[in-house]
Amino acid sequence: VAAPLLPLVAEEIFTGLTGRASVHLTDWPLASDLPADAALVDAMDRTRDVCSAASSVRKARNLRVRLPLAQLTVTGPGADALIPFADIIRDEVNVKNVGFSQNVNAGAKYELKLVPAALGPRLGDGMQKVMGAFRKGDYELKLGEPPVVGGTELVEGEYDLRLVPTDPDSSAVLGSGDGVVTLDTELTPELEREGLARDLVRLVQQARKAADLQVSDRISLTVTASEPWLDALAAHCDVVTAETLATSLHTKVDKAAEQPHIAVQKA
Repeated sequence: VAAPLLPLVAEEIFTGLTGRASVHLTDWPLASDLPADAALVDAMDRTRDVCSAASSVRKARNLRVRLPLAQLTVTGPGADALIPFADIIRDEVNVKNVGFSQNVNAGAKYELKLVPAALGPRLGDGMQKVMGAFRKGDYELKLGEPPVVGGTELVEGEYDLRLVPTDPDSSAVLGSGDGVVTLDTELTPELEREGLARDLVRLVQQARKAADLQVSDRISLTVTASEPWLDALAAHCDVVTAETLATSLHTKVDKAAEQPHIAVQKA
């Protein structure tokens, strides 16, 4: 499929993988011959759903993406199916640990609302009994089954059942509506220092680009910043220098600086 748009790259990859003469001499593959894995597709869709929900919590709490958090927990039916994708979630959401729980009640509760306009035509005078039982809390909710209110089983369209997180400040319901993502939003000095170190990497990469350096160029790096930034740099010096290809590092203190000043020079 890529060959018409990337003829040389596709040729190199194809011959390297197959040992055959040329990708340009082959027939188009049949879609029916390609492997299908519905379970994998579903798991990846749920993985993306988890990452999206976690990102919404970060945004609501003004927690920037480069700031690492301690824990993310996915709660809901089938959550264990995402265990093989824990590393992907960990990297995408920038958390130290990812946990999974099937017990949705641990992080959320179901909220039931009745639709009187739909109840009336079917129940007639019995609707008042159902409404009274609902107001008293006389109803039963079971996952995958219609609600039973005052002994009357409701049918689709007569109610709205949705999942609500018990801690909305640090949780979000999955787009599928059957699970919850909860982030540990408590920040420790260690997490904050690591977040600043990652911000430093971004600033150095921007400085490299502004200096028109090549991706592989080694650099001499000078960082002028306030003490919190320099403390973060000291704690994660190896990571910063490795990520930015810095062969030497010099620091200067500027207590009044709100943002670090980055100077790079080709080594």
